[in-house]
Amino acid sequence: MTFYQELQLNQAGSKNLLKKSETVKEKSYHILVYLVKIAVTMAFCFLFVTIFSILFGNENSIVGVVVLLCLMVFRNADLGIHTGQSTMLLALFFVIMTVCPHLANQLSPVLGMLLNIAALAVLILFGCHNPFMFNQSTLVLGYLLLYGYDVTGKSYQMRLTGMALGAALTCFVFYRNHKNRTYKRNLNDLVQEFDISSSRTKWQLCQIICVPAVLCIAELCNMPRAMWAGIAAMSAILPFMEDMQYRVRKRIVGNIAGVICFTVLYFLLPSSIYTYIGILGGIGVGLSAKYGWQAVFNTFGALAIATESYGLKGAVGLRVIQNVFGVVFALIFCSMFYWLMSKKRKQW
Repeated sequence: MTFYQELQLNQAGSKNLLKKSETVKEKSYHILVYLVKIAVTMAFCFLFVTIFSILFGNENSIVGVVVLLCLMVFRNADLGIHTGQSTMLLALFFVIMTVCPHLANQLSPVLGMLLNIAALAVLILFGCHNPFMFNQSTLVLGYLLLYGYDVTGKSYQMRLTGMALGAALTCFVFYRNHKNRTYKRNLNDLVQEFDISSSRTKWQLCQIICVPAVLCIAELCNMPRAMWAGIAAMSAILPFMEDMQYRVRKRIVGNIAGVICFTVLYFLLPSSIYTYIGILGGIGVGLSAKYGWQAVFNTFGALAIATESYGLKGAVGLRVIQNVFGVVFALIFCSMFYWLMSKKRKQW
């Protein structure tokens, strides 16, 4: 494996090489490659989002995050169907992520929930056909981020332009990287494979219904940062209940640990470098292969932003409450939904 090829590995792949190292020299080499990969990735991400902020305004920096996420994922991940159709679907997904979160924010929580259900139905049924590729962690996360950081007026016009550019970049990279692959399935196959008795379809329906319901309840309770609860629920919903229970535990423990670590850093570090705590969290995520540790470090970036608006106490309280509510609600909802579907299947 060349230096460049090793740079393309994910965290789990790099750590697997470290475990298999037989000599100190070999292990040192793999550590060096791993650290270079994290440094290059962080530098590229920072530069990419900064450029988007300069072009489309600081309030649209989240557009840079969403576009970057899509580029990094879909340069390797596919949708499991013909490349041309997948490319058109990606363009449609960008339209949905651009328009629907903005419209939902203009509606009441209940009407907004219905619109979110319709939007997520398209994203998940056609973009997340294989749950173990975790495309929902890109598409649904992107949707929720744009929902949580909504803008209006001139800023929204700039957002339209930024998302159009992001769609063009993502579709170009996706088509270039996947055009020579052969797929036996097409868009019609995805429709025909919808089966309410399958674990995949039940998982998709849970994502489609539960995540907007979490957002709606959080907003009806006047909880700020409702997207945090939605992201927590999305992250916890998996096809198998044992996996869900594991994620719920790790999400709760990880967020509490992350809050504690962030608070310690907040009091130890000078106020002039508070914003860099989020970057530290990004580095931590890059070094983490396990979900629990990722939950810890993801907390840093969220709190670094929220503290500016709500203060440390308010941001910490919101983070814990929203995440616990999101994952617990998702676990209860999916348990009841899976049970109900199993009862219906027996009746059929």
